[in-house]
Amino acid sequence: MDLSTKLSQHFTIRELIHSDTALRLGIDNTPPEDVINPLIIVCCRILEPVRTHFQVPFSPNSGYRCSELNQALRGSKTSQHIFGQAVDFEIPGIPNYELAKWISANLIYDQLILENYTPGKPNSGWVHCSLVSGQNRMQLLTINGSDRRRGLIA
Repeated sequence: MDLSTKLSQHFTIRELIHSDTALRLGIDNTPPEDVINPLIIVCCRILEPVRTHFQVPFSPNSGYRCSELNQALRGSKTSQHIFGQAVDFEIPGIPNYELAKWISANLIYDQLILENYTPGKPNSGWVHCSLVSGQNRMQLLTINGSDRRRGLIA
């Protein structure tokens, strides 16, 4: 698999599978072929519109995660990252709350989570966004540790 293959205009397979944890633990995070199409959809319908709107280059923090990597990161056993349907990201210079707010008002998503965000600290946490083929739940959450709330909590 050529990791420099573009999934969309600005995002490559390498960016969507990169993980410092995988590198540190020697985990091969190469996706199976059936994960490539969901990654393309995430790039084209989430990441590209975000990049176009904010006009700031960025790379995702986390995209695809193989089961072993997801377990090492203590992710949910049903994480959409395992299926290439989710991405975690931030944009330099853009408060994560504002990023999540824009996505919630402008894009179709299955789940949008403002994770580990601390009000008053614009760069805290990150945004998790997922997209599935078919019916998307448009579920909007703010999660800080065990505190899980519906909607964006600023």
